[in-house]
Amino acid sequence: MTRREKFSPGAFLPTSPERSCGAARELFIRSGTALRTQRRPPDPKPNSLRHPPHTNVRWILAPDSPHCHTVKPILPRLTTRLAFFGALCATVLHPICKAQEAAASGTKSPEWLRRSVVYELFPRNFSAAGDFNSITERLGELEKLGVDLLWLLPINPTGQKMKKGTLGSPYAVRDYLAVNPDCGTPADLKRLVDAAHQRGMKVILDIVAGHTSWDNVLMKDHPEFYKRDEQGNIIPPNPDWTDVAALDYSKPEVRRYMIDMLKFWLTEYKVDGFRSDVAFTVPIEFWESARAELEAVHPELIMLADANAQPALLAKAFNMDKSGALYSALSRVMSGISPATLIKQSWESTRKQFPPGALHLRFTDSHENVRAVARYGINGAVACQVLMMTLDGVPLFYNGMEVGDATESADPALFEKMPVNWSTPGRPPLRLVYGHLAKLRKEHPAFCNDTVAWLDSDVSDDVVTFLRKDEKDEFVVCINFSSRLVRGSVEVPNAEKFKVLKIDGTPDVPASMLPDFILNGYGWVIYHRSLRE
Repeated sequence: MTRREKFSPGAFLPTSPERSCGAARELFIRSGTALRTQRRPPDPKPNSLRHPPHTNVRWILAPDSPHCHTVKPILPRLTTRLAFFGALCATVLHPICKAQEAAASGTKSPEWLRRSVVYELFPRNFSAAGDFNSITERLGELEKLGVDLLWLLPINPTGQKMKKGTLGSPYAVRDYLAVNPDCGTPADLKRLVDAAHQRGMKVILDIVAGHTSWDNVLMKDHPEFYKRDEQGNIIPPNPDWTDVAALDYSKPEVRRYMIDMLKFWLTEYKVDGFRSDVAFTVPIEFWESARAELEAVHPELIMLADANAQPALLAKAFNMDKSGALYSALSRVMSGISPATLIKQSWESTRKQFPPGALHLRFTDSHENVRAVARYGINGAVACQVLMMTLDGVPLFYNGMEVGDATESADPALFEKMPVNWSTPGRPPLRLVYGHLAKLRKEHPAFCNDTVAWLDSDVSDDVVTFLRKDEKDEFVVCINFSSRLVRGSVEVPNAEKFKVLKIDGTPDVPASMLPDFILNGYGWVIYHRSLRE
C-alpha cells in the first residue's frame, strides 16, 4: 500500500516528498470542536509596512457575547444594583482573573532558549540564488556568529493572484503543504534542517495561519474554509491586505486542517517549531489546543508569536513574543524625538504587563522594518544591537545585518528580488563584535536571566546604563544614543572594582574608570566585575 493510499479523512499520516499534493490536502481535513472566537477593534497605530494596524489589547468580551447581560430595572433599585454588580463580577472580573492566573503560569521554555541567538532568514534574498542550498553553505558562518535558532520566512509557494510587487509576498501562501520550487526541492530543505541540527541549531518555520493567497489550493478544494461578507464574497482579513483572503476559524474543519498541517512539517521535515505571523488574527484557543497536540510530536517545541503586549498568548501557547514596544521606544530615541530614558520606561511598562520570566524577542532589524544601518548609520545601528544583546530576552539578527548590509528589508524588498550584499568594504568587523557579544551571553548567565537593574547617571537623556548580574559576575552596560561625545557618571556600588571588558573588533574606548565614563557618539562600553575573587 502506498503512502497516498494510507491517507483517510480524520487521520494524520506523514507523506513522502513525492506525495500527491491534492491527496494530502484532502486528508488533512477532519472534524473537531468549535471554539469561541474573539473580536477586537483595530489599533489606530500601524504595526508594520507589511500588515495594517492591529490591537495590542486582548478583549475579554465581545459585544455579542452570551455572557453580556442586560439588567432590566424590574427589581427595587438596590436589588438591581446588586444584580448588576454580580453580573459584572461573573462576566468581567472572573474572566480577567482567570486570564491573569493563566498568564502567570506561562509556557515553560527550555533553558537553552534564554541563552540563544535567533537569526531571521529570508531565503529569496539571503543569496543571489535565493535557494536552500545557499543557506546550507553559510551555516558555518552563522554558527560562528553564535546563532542557535534559524527562523525561515515562509518557504511555501507564493501566491500570484492579486500579488503585491513583481514576485509577491511570501506571506501570501499558495499551498501550505508544498515547498516553494524557487527555493529548491523538499530534499534540499531537509538537507538544510539536518545540517543545522548537526551544528546544534534549531529551525523554525514562519507560518501564516490567519489567511492565504487568493489562488491557494484551498480556494478550489475547500472554499467553505474562508470568511465571507453578507453577499457571500470571500474577504481579506483587513481591507488593506488585498493580496490575501481570511480563513474562518469558527469552522472546526479549518482548525483541524491547520493543526495537522503543522504536524506534517514537524514530522516530515523535522523542524523544531514555528513563528506565527500576526498570531493575534487567530483565536488564542486554537493556538493553545494546537500546542497541546504539537508537543506530543515534538516535546521541546518552540513557538514564537508575532504579537506585542498580549500576555495571554504566552500563557499556554507561545514561548516568546516580539518586543515591539521597546523597538518603537528605541526608534523615537534614535530619531531625537524622545530622551534615552524612554527605553527604561518602555522596558518597565512591559515588565508590569507580563509575569516574571516572560521571554521577548529583542530586535532592531526585521523583514518589516527599514534597516537600522540605513536609518541610524553603522555606529548607531551597532549601538542599538548592543542594547538588544545585553538586555534580558532573546536577541535577533536579520538577513545579513552581521555584515552591515543596507539593502532594503521591508517594502519593496518583501515583494521583489533584492539580495543581501555580503561584500561591504569599509564596515567595521561586525561579525567579530556580534560574535563576541553572543559568546558572552552563552558563557555568563548574568546576561540571560530576567534581572535588569537600571542605573542612574547624570547624562540619562543621552546614555542608557544598567547592571546585569548573577552570583558570579556583574556587568555594567553604558550606551550613548546620541551622536556627540558624552562625559558622565553612573551610580553603581563598588564602582572602582569594575574593569572595561574588551570586545573583539572594537577600538579602545576613551580611558575612564567607573563611576565616570567617556563615550564617543553612539559609543558603548561594558564593564565587568567578578564576584568570585
